[in-house]
Amino acid sequence: MNSFSLDPTVGDPRVADPAVAGEQSSVLPADSSQTAAALSAGLGIGRPEANGPSRPARWGETFAALDLGTNNCRLLVARANGSGFRVIDAFSRIVRLGEGLGASGRLSEAAMERTIEALKICAGKIASRGVTRSRYVATEACRRAANCDDFLDRVQAATGIAIETITTDEEARLAVNGCAPLLQPTQPYAIVFDIGGGSTELVWLRQAGRRAPEILGSISLPFGVVTLTERYGGDVFAAATWEAMVDEAEAAMTGFASRCGGVTPIAANDVQMLGSSGTVTTLAGINLGLQRYNRSLVDGTKLSFSAIRSVSGNLARMNYAARAAHPCIGRERADLVVAGCAILEAICRLWPVGSLGVADRGVREGILLDLLAAPGQPRA
Repeated sequence: MNSFSLDPTVGDPRVADPAVAGEQSSVLPADSSQTAAALSAGLGIGRPEANGPSRPARWGETFAALDLGTNNCRLLVARANGSGFRVIDAFSRIVRLGEGLGASGRLSEAAMERTIEALKICAGKIASRGVTRSRYVATEACRRAANCDDFLDRVQAATGIAIETITTDEEARLAVNGCAPLLQPTQPYAIVFDIGGGSTELVWLRQAGRRAPEILGSISLPFGVVTLTERYGGDVFAAATWEAMVDEAEAAMTGFASRCGGVTPIAANDVQMLGSSGTVTTLAGINLGLQRYNRSLVDGTKLSFSAIRSVSGNLARMNYAARAAHPCIGRERADLVVAGCAILEAICRLWPVGSLGVADRGVREGILLDLLAAPGQPRA
């Protein structure tokens, strides 16, 4: 089985502040034109020829995977290590690219500027690490925005990074690919989900021995923590508001749930649940009583539904300031986390399996495993 490990010198990928995370700062000049020129000349970021001919990964080859979502900009840089890879650098920043998108249908100037500044840091890391294989993807915000193409052109001009907007099916496939090592072999079916900023992905799959899991069905719902928060608010939540969010999410998922075999496989204890999202990892960190988020303690742990409901209820009863003061949340997530909890509650109601596995991994790791198995030309 392919595997990955995290270099202990690398900071927590979820931490936005490189000084806190212990991540190395960019070695390239801050001037965007110099950065773009250096990257284009040295690495050819995003160009097909930079990714080289299709061949098995060599030991020590360096890969990069970037996932630009509605809320977060995330980068992993990893080095091939036998049948797996070792993460040697990471970056994560909340950029809120999709802020206001639901109302305007466009990416705002402020959101684009925030995102480009984060991507400049990513570009510096990619260049300094000598990346030889890469893939950089964008998801729901760029799928929906009328000005997405103009934005991605600006990104490439400012940073040298060429980002492709992927389909919902490809996003689901990559997420499953990245999370699959955490699936338990004793239960043949699984519901895997990712609660994003602008969308929520649900995947129903069947395990097939040593082969890759077979995706039986998937759905991408057009709401996530950012979109629900913009509609329902992010400070104090009345009980009626909480139920309205849960009901909206549950209604959108009910048809898909009925197509996933109904309650029969659940009653036979043949279904497991695996969650890949900031909501799930945040709840796990709180449930573990962590004073600072620690990926190594969270990734792969289990959360009972009773624990989920206890923590979610407490968070919904807090105001924004109280949530922001929690070390596993912080001010940048404090307005969003309750919306994520409401979506998670809807999932738990429709698939009452009693517990879920927690995955602090997903699309980026799926990309890295793809590159490790068969690196070559980037997907169009």
